[in-house]
Amino acid sequence: QVQLKESGGGLVQPGGSLSLSCTASGYPLNIEIMGWFRQNPGNRRELVATITSSGDTVYGDSVKERFTITKDNSKNTAYLQMNTLKPEDTAVYYCYSRSRLSGVTSRDDWGQGTRVSVSS
Repeated sequence: QVQLKESGGGLVQPGGSLSLSCTASGYPLNIEIMGWFRQNPGNRRELVATITSSGDTVYGDSVKERFTITKDNSKNTAYLQMNTLKPEDTAVYYCYSRSRLSGVTSRDDWGQGTRVSVSS
């Protein structure tokens, strides 16, 4: 019902910057939350950042003051600006959305993931 397409992953040197985007499509499209989680092999998938339809944001402790999430409601797109990247930021980043399907039902959707590698 909801498809999430991520872009912007790649290789960057420590201290560098990278920007991710995620665009949602489908019908019905009543998205309440968008954001990113990340995961490395052997680790739990962890919160990076989320943003609600009204603009409220939540950041994981490890990325506060370095990452910024924004959105464009007209494009159904969320953006993640990542600055001062560290090797420990290396992970697969998964776009996430929570959609309102009815008055009493919501659903979580996930993108395919985009790889971010921070290395010299």
